[in-house]
Amino acid sequence: MSSIGCSCEPKFDGLSAEFKRVLWVVIIINGLMFIIELAAGAFAGSKALQADALDFLGDTATYGLSLYVIGMSLRVRATAALLKGISLGAVGAWVLGSTIYQVFVLDMPRPEIMGAVGLLALVANLTSVLLLMRYKDGDANVRSVWLCSRNDAIGNIAVMLAAGAVWFSGAPWPDLIVAIFMAGLFFYSAIQVIRQALHERRHHISG
Repeated sequence: MSSIGCSCEPKFDGLSAEFKRVLWVVIIINGLMFIIELAAGAFAGSKALQADALDFLGDTATYGLSLYVIGMSLRVRATAALLKGISLGAVGAWVLGSTIYQVFVLDMPRPEIMGAVGLLALVANLTSVLLLMRYKDGDANVRSVWLCSRNDAIGNIAVMLAAGAVWFSGAPWPDLIVAIFMAGLFFYSAIQVIRQALHERRHHISG
């Protein structure tokens, strides 16, 4: 039912100077936010912030790989996208595992830090989303970049909602629920990227 199953029209492969410039900007944004959120998540005792920081790290590596394979064959680009899909699933598994562990530790996160850093991360991710909006329907390599940025923006909104809920309830459970939600989002995006990458690899072989 989706365009993934149609091989009639070639998809944008990222081979443009403008797209490469946009990727460099987004790589810098995500690298800086990984450092900021990792430190803030540790200081605040927030699993949701730490999960989001890992997402920033994963995105930085993802965008770097996307930039590296631009201009290579469809098989190489699809293989890179497949690896990125698998890495998204791995991050989701880590977030889920650490969240389950946190249930038995239950350190109270600091909602004021969660909210402030969540707002900063949301601004960074919305900037990335707007920069990448026009490229969201490209091949698996290009599309994976868009999905990562979209996930970040959704995750940051969820972190801010969790901060408000933690402050209101005085309990850490909202933070844990958001971390589980983000893990599910990673798994869903991983499936999307992997399916499109496998289709493009099969199309390359049959073509």
